[in-house]
Amino acid sequence: MNGSREIKFTQWVRMAYKKTKGLVMNLSGTENQNQANLNFSRDALLRRNDGSFFKLDNVSYSYGSVKALSQVSLAIGRGEIVFVTGSSGAGKSTLLKVLKEELLPSSGKVFLPKFLNSQIFISGVEQESDLLGDFSCHDNMALAYDPTIYRRKKDFNNDLQDLAKYIGITDKLDLKINRCNGGLRQKVAIARALLARPDVFIADEPTSSLDYDSSKKIFDILNVYNIKRGMTIVWASHNRELVKRFTGRIIHLDNGKIIYSGHACFI
Repeated sequence: MNGSREIKFTQWVRMAYKKTKGLVMNLSGTENQNQANLNFSRDALLRRNDGSFFKLDNVSYSYGSVKALSQVSLAIGRGEIVFVTGSSGAGKSTLLKVLKEELLPSSGKVFLPKFLNSQIFISGVEQESDLLGDFSCHDNMALAYDPTIYRRKKDFNNDLQDLAKYIGITDKLDLKINRCNGGLRQKVAIARALLARPDVFIADEPTSSLDYDSSKKIFDILNVYNIKRGMTIVWASHNRELVKRFTGRIIHLDNGKIIYSGHACFI
């Protein structure tokens, strides 16, 4: 990978920023066998003209004898907002990890984003945000700065201040993360991910420690990025009643299977 826009993984920071080149994974067998048996098919990508950004075809994944995903098929379009709902253990986190290439399916095909020769940048937040405890909120957010994205450092700083103001943490920027509560940490993690100006934002329970008003503000920010920059959003939440108030498609999982995909008003 070219390192110019990559935020590297370290033992302190594990940010979910990735570059993909839209490869197709056709996998079978155990996880170790999958790594050795990756089969990349350029022709399959060239034949795919359905407009989908991500596409899963009969994907399954197991943790030992426990099946987390079972024959999941779905397509996510470029610029789409998708909420993945389901109870704890339904397979939400596993599905997101497959989309981010953190897990290789036991079987099925995964089509990753590819548009011409461009690279797709994915950022997001995990349930447990990997922020630097001894760093301030500001300094954690500043880790997202990349001179290949921002023409001037001033532009980045303006974005940082604007995000901080909107989500209500301007007066907390100098506070060290190890003194922050869960809600503030989530806000900082989300802001840091957005400051990288990703093509895709994938979030696992990003507002679990926030009340409805704060969650609504986060969604409003994501919606602006979606409208103005075409950012694709995949948001997993166990709180179905919350996401029903937002605009987007809902994919509902139960025991690793998709049992509903469509508008919230019908679920």
